[in-house]
Amino acid sequence: MPPETTEHKGPAVTVVIVSYQSGPTLEECLKRLEAQTFRDFETILIDNASTDGAPQAAAKAHPWVDFVEAGANLGFAAGNNLAARRAKGRWLVLLNPDAYAESDWLAELMAGAERHPTVKSFASLQLSTDRPGLLDGAGDNVTSAGIPFRGGYGRRQPSVLPEGEVFSACGAAMLIDRALFLEVGGFDERYFCYCEDVDLGYRLRLYDQPTLLLPKAKVAHVGSASTGVRSDFSIFHGSRNRVWTFVKNTPGWLFPVTLPLHVAVTAGLLLLHWRRGDVAPAIRGIKAALKREDLDQVLADRRAIQARRKASPGAILRVMSIDPAAFIGRRFVIRKWRGA
Repeated sequence: MPPETTEHKGPAVTVVIVSYQSGPTLEECLKRLEAQTFRDFETILIDNASTDGAPQAAAKAHPWVDFVEAGANLGFAAGNNLAARRAKGRWLVLLNPDAYAESDWLAELMAGAERHPTVKSFASLQLSTDRPGLLDGAGDNVTSAGIPFRGGYGRRQPSVLPEGEVFSACGAAMLIDRALFLEVGGFDERYFCYCEDVDLGYRLRLYDQPTLLLPKAKVAHVGSASTGVRSDFSIFHGSRNRVWTFVKNTPGWLFPVTLPLHVAVTAGLLLLHWRRGDVAPAIRGIKAALKREDLDQVLADRRAIQARRKASPGAILRVMSIDPAAFIGRRFVIRKWRGA
């Protein structure tokens, strides 16, 4: 049955799922979504020209889903932007097709939004589907070297995890005010996929918009179900987009101060890829990031972003992980929320 809506013009929430060769995970994702205790939502499924038949079968099995065939592989970034423009909800919930929501997931997200009326961006707690008892992530973080990482990834789930501030939300299962998402330009579509959520979260930070982790809002996440873990595709896009995110967003004096750190850590990551035998796509990614015409556009974006920013470089540094290598241990970085 379709989700129930209230008397206002649109639903409270639009859940957006962007699929590409999502196979059996998409059907399970929608089944979990259909079982949500919070009912005031619509669902938009954007398919990026999959050839496995999964999205068509899922749309037929779940007619309450607004199914949109993009006609081409737009990538995660552009697919979500397309859905955001189409959405009718006040809030956008982004959900990966390989993320399985607990039945009270939406209810916990909306309860968090009600508890924190000045906050417009929220992260879910992500559990690992293939490693029981371990986490897939507790919000995204960025080190002082400009290296993003998912907090708590691969760590044991603590018995108690505090609700609090993280640097940004992982796009696999997040809640954001739709008007704010559109106002800041949504995801950067040149990213295609990988790091586009950190880039969005960084821009929110610069515009003085925090993100809170709601640990009671839980999903189980497969992760890289479509693109593969440590595939050439993921390594290339991750390496390229990480550089773009650093260049676009690092504000004021923080940029020249941390640039040597960023270069040094990037060199260390290349050494790690070399030892693993997958350095070639990482090198291609960094070369692509520094390609003249693309870098010129990134620098133009930087000027526009920095002209709008409200947060000082010091304020940004205070919500980062000061240790430039904090990503190695995938530490939890959850700060006590002191806002209204």
